[in-house]
Amino acid sequence: MSAGRKLVIVESPAKARTIAGYLGDDYEVEASVGHIRDLPQPSELPVEMKKGPFGRFAVDVDGDFEPYYEVYADKKKKVAELKKALKSADELYLATDEDREGEAIAWHLLQELKPKVPVKRMVFHEITREAINRALENTRELDDRLVDAQETRRILDRLYGYEVSPVLWRKVRQGLSAGRVQSVATRLVVERERERMAFVAADYWDVSGEFTTVAGDDAGEWFTARLVQVDGARVASGRDFDDSGRLKAPQGVVQLDEAAARALVTALADRPGAVRSLDTKPYTRKPAAPFTTSTLQQEASRKLRMSSRQAMRTAQSLYENGYITYMRTDSPSLSAQATDAARRQAAELYGPEFVPGSPRVYTSKNKGAQEAHEAIRPAGDSFRTPAQVSKEISGDQFKLYELIWKRTVASQMADARGSTASVRLGVTGTLPSGAPTIGDVAAGGTTDAVFAASGTVITFRGFLAAYEEGRDTERYEEGSEDAAKAKKPGDVRLPQMAEGDALDARDLHADGHSTSAPPRYTEASLVKALEERGIGRPSTYASTISVIQDRGYVLNRGQALVPSWLAFAVIRLLEEHFGQLIDYDFTAGMEADLDAIAAGSKERVQWLTQFYFGVDSDGVVGEGLRQLVEDLGDIDAREINSVAIGEGITLRVGRYGPYIEDTAAEVEEGQNPPRASVPDDVAPDELTVAKARELLETQGDGDIVLGEDPSTGTTIVAKAGRYGPYVTELLPEPEFEEGLSAAALKRAKAALPKPRTASLLKTMSLQTVTLDDALQLLSLPRVVGTDPETGTEITAQNGRYGPYLKRGTDSRTLPSEEAMFTVTLEEALAIYAQPKRGRGATAAPPLKELGEDPTSGKPIVIKDGRFGAYVTDGTTNRTLPKDVTIEAITHEQAVELLAEKRAKGPVKKTTRASTAKKAPAKKTPAKKPAAKKTTTKKTTES
Repeated sequence: MSAGRKLVIVESPAKARTIAGYLGDDYEVEASVGHIRDLPQPSELPVEMKKGPFGRFAVDVDGDFEPYYEVYADKKKKVAELKKALKSADELYLATDEDREGEAIAWHLLQELKPKVPVKRMVFHEITREAINRALENTRELDDRLVDAQETRRILDRLYGYEVSPVLWRKVRQGLSAGRVQSVATRLVVERERERMAFVAADYWDVSGEFTTVAGDDAGEWFTARLVQVDGARVASGRDFDDSGRLKAPQGVVQLDEAAARALVTALADRPGAVRSLDTKPYTRKPAAPFTTSTLQQEASRKLRMSSRQAMRTAQSLYENGYITYMRTDSPSLSAQATDAARRQAAELYGPEFVPGSPRVYTSKNKGAQEAHEAIRPAGDSFRTPAQVSKEISGDQFKLYELIWKRTVASQMADARGSTASVRLGVTGTLPSGAPTIGDVAAGGTTDAVFAASGTVITFRGFLAAYEEGRDTERYEEGSEDAAKAKKPGDVRLPQMAEGDALDARDLHADGHSTSAPPRYTEASLVKALEERGIGRPSTYASTISVIQDRGYVLNRGQALVPSWLAFAVIRLLEEHFGQLIDYDFTAGMEADLDAIAAGSKERVQWLTQFYFGVDSDGVVGEGLRQLVEDLGDIDAREINSVAIGEGITLRVGRYGPYIEDTAAEVEEGQNPPRASVPDDVAPDELTVAKARELLETQGDGDIVLGEDPSTGTTIVAKAGRYGPYVTELLPEPEFEEGLSAAALKRAKAALPKPRTASLLKTMSLQTVTLDDALQLLSLPRVVGTDPETGTEITAQNGRYGPYLKRGTDSRTLPSEEAMFTVTLEEALAIYAQPKRGRGATAAPPLKELGEDPTSGKPIVIKDGRFGAYVTDGTTNRTLPKDVTIEAITHEQAVELLAEKRAKGPVKKTTRASTAKKAPAKKTPAKKPAAKKTTTKKTTES
């Protein structure tokens, strides 16, 4: 290694601090704080470029998809600092992450810094002293293929979003977005809800009871068995019904109703049974593979109730501080050092018998796995246990580290072993008189019933001693009514018995069930579904789920993801007019093509040409993105935004939210049909015809137009909301410039005026509220007058806990809602003259008065507070020091204490997030040959 000063550039300040501690004085470690540049918004292009080939996308689609990059405005200072640091360096080490994203960041740094010293690409998958030293000894060149793939991905997403999103703005709602992965993820959630909406429950009954052997060592040990067969026909369970409520294969299956089930209980009660068959076989279970990005997000959701975004943010912090290996990886494999560390730790903690004779080897099922080369595991060649790191990290970081440690160690432990037993029991009885015919047996006939039970006995826990993988709730498992019949074998022991053994029975009872709809996606199961379909990359799933939540396409109900009606409208438009773009196989194929570009087997420009223009390598013109958006025909926006509920009731996605209307109702000519808004807490599958009629009845005409505000000209309406009925004004629909980024759009929306809104009084209803009522409500808060002593304005307003007066920070409850409009200044002052009662009661009188403060001019007093006595002038508070008593404190001491407190300024609430500047959202540009990059020079000149 050459002597001299060496500059190392990483992405994050935390990573820089950790690495700097491992390197000597010859190294200067700086952070780029994420990406330094990206494709700008077209509206932010230099004036002379807006009408040129880059004006529409910041990408010249007719010039080999040449991108134009600009340094982020808030990164220009950082780039200048890096250039300055580079001037005194003899070597440059680009040490960004080893995935495509990191490679692209390194390439952009190279393009902007234009180093004249040797450049080395330094990669590592963990931040430990050993790993950093190994990385310094094994540097490489920048991988142009990875950069090419990442640039293709960035350009593809820009073209997709900028061509498709404006269609949504025109036909659904302003400010919506479409995306290559986010739209497909939304479609999955919407399709699942459609299945739930179409689902028809089937009712069925079964019989269960307790049994025990009559003789033997286990006599008297009872176990539970369930009826599975009657007179040769299998008893239907939840799995036997389709989503329309019908038996999938009715032949040879009997569906019991309540009468039949209770008749069987009567027929079989107190009847002896016998063991018909017994099957015992060994049970073996292997541990789960070490974590990949996807499986980590899934387990963090199941076990720790972390969102994907929260899990990845926490993992990023653990990685940057040297606790775990790189957290973006498709590979479940472990290095030889990690395998040895896990086996050694398992043997030390659980015993040598818990470690198999040879290491376990895990390989990826994903052919395109490329993000990194090792699973997520504790960092280092030997692992620190959770107990050893507990003094350094806590909260979510500790929980996630413990989860990763357990999974890694368990992956190298022995199989869990045991045995499973399945038994069939026979009981014969006579159907009572009046019983319905069951199968071919009528009342008074002999019926033969078969019950089944199974159990698993774990004789050696193996890896289960350290860790057991969680599972998502499935159709017939916990959470559904037929859970008992579908659970996998647990650690349940059956008594010793043999074929032909006699059995006693007790507590036979009939149970009714209903089949359950397909479960909604959770973040964990959605991540799993995306990965199984090959859609997107695990490293982007957290941001994808965050986007569809932030856009209002998906709402959270506990762990479940519920699509909004807005999502229904968006997905319907995309399905009908951009079907290819949200086709699962097509989207997965795009991901495979991007992998092929990264591998060098496909060429970037050719691939983008076929995607956008539809022109393949042979010059044959097909249908590309441009043709799709140019040949949309007439899109009926009203139809796109409508969903038929049934019996003439239609849901419509309106400008101000979803509402239903009864198109079958008779109305006078020129009048709207009955309407009602749909509260946010009513999920799509819950909006049945009955629920819709209930909303129509309770809301009357729903969003009732009350009239026009004479002072503003805005339309005033009454609506039903999640927290009750309210009135509001309808402001004109805003128009936003096309091509705004999500951040710019968010800022533009935040700057818009907010409509005045007010809840109805308890004495009002949607059916009776008038325009005058509404205008009176919207006039709140009402100025009652000014306190003559303090000069502070007193207002009357309505709040979460009812009507109240407010004078500065002092609030007092009003006796009634009507008092908000009638209370006079004299009455308000009389209320303030009385001591507060209950919540927020008037403070006790001061413990001591010390005169006026020379700085604020306000009286200084001593008060008794939550943490003891303190001195205050009403603005600045200072707890009394331990050596100062209430009795002995002087005016001069009090003035000095308050002055010291003012000099320190307000105490800032610090969080981990505030210690480092937030990096911009990761956007992925990519590489072009240097000779062609004439446009990128303009970035450095700005």
